[in-house]
Amino acid sequence: MDCSHVFEFKFRRLIVVFTLFSAFLMVSLGAKAQVDTAHKAEETHAETSEKKKFEIGKFALHHIADSHSWHVIGETYIGLPIILYANGKVVTFNDSDFHHDDDAKVVVERNGERFVKMHEKIYLASATANEHGQYVELDEKHHAKNARPLDFSLTKNTCTLLLSVVLLLVVFISVANGYKKRQGKSPKGLQSWLEPIILFVRDDIAKPNLGHKHERFMPYLLTVFFFIWFNNMLGLVPFLPGGANLTGNIAVTMVLAVTTFLITIFNGNKHYWKHIFWMPGVPVPMKIFLMPLELIGIFTKPIALMIRLFANITAGHILVLSLICLIFVFNSIWVSAASIPFAIFIGGIELMVAFIQAFIFTILSALFIGMAVEEHHH
Repeated sequence: MDCSHVFEFKFRRLIVVFTLFSAFLMVSLGAKAQVDTAHKAEETHAETSEKKKFEIGKFALHHIADSHSWHVIGETYIGLPIILYANGKVVTFNDSDFHHDDDAKVVVERNGERFVKMHEKIYLASATANEHGQYVELDEKHHAKNARPLDFSLTKNTCTLLLSVVLLLVVFISVANGYKKRQGKSPKGLQSWLEPIILFVRDDIAKPNLGHKHERFMPYLLTVFFFIWFNNMLGLVPFLPGGANLTGNIAVTMVLAVTTFLITIFNGNKHYWKHIFWMPGVPVPMKIFLMPLELIGIFTKPIALMIRLFANITAGHILVLSLICLIFVFNSIWVSAASIPFAIFIGGIELMVAFIQAFIFTILSALFIGMAVEEHHH
């Protein structure tokens, strides 16, 4: 597949963007490492009885998980609105009321209800604290047994989703207005940046897989491509307005995969369904054997789409965080001389992965839809 026309006359611009992003990532990762190392050093001095072992897995999973607050930089956080339904009441307050507590030690009272937060989950608080000062009852695995209210809060991922929608609307309304004002003229500004990518989606993804029906599905393919790409890029920014792992959230990738699944099955023609349930030209015993497999294949395709995007984006974030965590594992700031450059290198690769994963999801969606709408040729 020849994609060279997509980046024609854009190579220098991409080099500039990549260089600026790498410098930005170097500064932000270095600052993060220094802040976290200093914080870790304070905790180490505070421990008098025994030295706790730094757990990379817990640290990485905590940073890629959704949360009720948004990290700005350093020790600065923005508390997000919390909306709960508990015991027939709608309760609202701000996450900052927990004073950054995530260990069920700070109780927030609203409308006669008491709440605590533990591991970014909100529980109804116990009447009294346990031996650890936590207002929850713990099981043998140290998991809270308290009841949980229905949580409709605006979390970090939700806010990032809304932000990306606004960003997409602003960008593409601007591009559309540019086409109206400069009809018949060469693209200019933001329009000149995005037109090659739009043509790439049309000429190298939609047309080869959908043929003459490609225009019908172009709005969806463009939307899913730019939505995934923009959010992949936002996920690489380690602080506001980035920092969320939206496309690494399996609930988000599931919705995208289900959308592709619904478009596929509702646009499937009679030849598509006939191939699945009867398979012309195949002996009857083989039809009986293959029919369940073909039927299962309808559902495994969107599942593969969902898991592939989720796993690749999450793995990239965990790898970068793990490299930074080497500073804490060896308990030495000098390790940053090796870990930070490697983290920047992986961050550079993630720039490509951000585009590639958007491309893969879009081209597979086009392929699955194309198989459903393909006309039978005698």
